Amino acid sequence: MSNSMTGYNFLQIKSMKKQLARLLMIAAALSLLMLFAFPMWKIILYAPQYPDGVEMHIWINKIGGSTPATLQNINILNHYVGMKYIEPDDIPELQYFQYVMMGMIVLGLLAAILNRKSLFLTWTILLVVLCLIGLYDFYLWEYDYGHNLSDTAPIKIEGASFQPPLIGRKDILNFIAVSLPHIAGYFVGLSILLGFSAWWFKGKNVRHEKTTI
Repeated sequence: MSNSMTGYNFLQIKSMKKQLARLLMIAAALSLLMLFAFPMWKIILYAPQYPDGVEMHIWINKIGGSTPATLQNINILNHYVGMKYIEPDDIPELQYFQYVMMGMIVLGLLAAILNRKSLFLTWTILLVVLCLIGLYDFYLWEYDYGHNLSDTAPIKIEGASFQPPLIGRKDILNFIAVSLPHIAGYFVGLSILLGFSAWWFKGKNVRHEKTTI
């Protein structure tokens, strides 16, 4: 009886190890759902008149803030130095990028069903590439808003740029701008880590099966 139970437990553990890569891939795909539940990025502006900061949140499909009036307050500040108003409906990435991520979730789950090492790696690399493209597009968006200023701005400073940092902290006149990932952004990072882990464990299982044949 003892030997039988030991053998059963061994087979159960072996089966779980074989399924680990697939489960990690499922977790990687489902982690992207957090993009639809939480903001993926935040930009906080600190100033003497805003000691607690004005915190703008960038979602996969909208722009908001820590309060309902955040975007309005930022647009008022932008107006004084000639920056364009931030109009979420005029930003095409907020319209289509959500569908790109939905497609990635579906592809990730499909890769988990097929349970192939090459698909795990391809999916994860594709997600990394999409993230890099997204960051570059975000940089261009920030550059446009920070450099293309109105000639009729109430406040004009020759040669000044009001572009916030892509990531990190930057002093802009009497403001301190801080740009960092938000909750969903960290889940995307987790998704990438899980995807590479699924690929690694799948490769480890394949190598183990070959050595035991």
